[in-house]
Amino acid sequence: MPFDVVVVMDPIESIKIVKDSTFAMLLEAQRRGHRLHYVRPGGLSVAGGRARAQVADLSVRDAKASWFTLGAWRSLEFGPGQVVLMRIDPPVDPNYVHDTQVLGLAQRAGALVVNDPQGLRDMNEKLAALEFPQCCPPTLVSRDAGELKAFVAEHGDAVLKTLDGMGGRSIFRARAGDPNTNVILETLTGNGVHLAMAQRYLPEITEGDKRILLVDGQPVDYCLARIPQGDEFRGNLAAGGRGEGRPLTDRDRWIAAQVGPDMVRRGMLFVGLDVIGDYLTEVNVTSPTCIRELDAQFGLNIAGTLFDAIEARISGTA
Repeated sequence: MPFDVVVVMDPIESIKIVKDSTFAMLLEAQRRGHRLHYVRPGGLSVAGGRARAQVADLSVRDAKASWFTLGAWRSLEFGPGQVVLMRIDPPVDPNYVHDTQVLGLAQRAGALVVNDPQGLRDMNEKLAALEFPQCCPPTLVSRDAGELKAFVAEHGDAVLKTLDGMGGRSIFRARAGDPNTNVILETLTGNGVHLAMAQRYLPEITEGDKRILLVDGQPVDYCLARIPQGDEFRGNLAAGGRGEGRPLTDRDRWIAAQVGPDMVRRGMLFVGLDVIGDYLTEVNVTSPTCIRELDAQFGLNIAGTLFDAIEARISGTA
């Protein structure tokens, strides 16, 4: 039975549809006959205790130009028979948190929100990985620059990063004795104000930073290895990495099995795991990507698998 799919996303006119996972979800929802509604950026609100949004009816086309059409703007109150795709990119700043609180009201009114608003607030994408220490490389999270510097010295080579970046932004590599380490740590911690993360450098990054997608806790059979190019150590596609699809290894599946059940418990239907070599480095819940790349390389329909899970929940069969 068709239902309403309400998408909260970054401006649709600025996306790159060839690699945009939200767009893949919209194409699949439309193919199944569901009604699409686009939320005006900044368009969530609450009136009389009810969550609502400024929306326009949306249609999409898999075309290089004119890939979407919007109808007239109107107010929509959230309630039963709706699926809300929360797909805004990080950072998880106060505006993002406030939007998840509005969507929490939408959820209580009967809408299915993907991913769960509380889970989006609770799960910092870098800290969330540390809930599975058996899967992670040696890691330290601290505001103390001296402690972080000692970690670099202990391991000889480390990656330093903020807790709220994405796409490879604000990620540094530091070796023991590197004269730039002090200023890197001052910058990342804001002179001791902000938490920063240090992880032992994993030389396997040269073989790719693997994105493993979980749908309702189960891994897609293939991952996208994002391989650094030139003198770059970051594999993120936004940092110039090259995407190469690969079958999951036994270790990849073991990591997915460690993480997947907790994601189901938290209501996180679509999750991206970042794995370098044998180690989990991040758990991405806000707007995981790589659907389009994997679909194209292996003839998959990952959004179709996701909507199977969504439809099972809407119908009460999940």
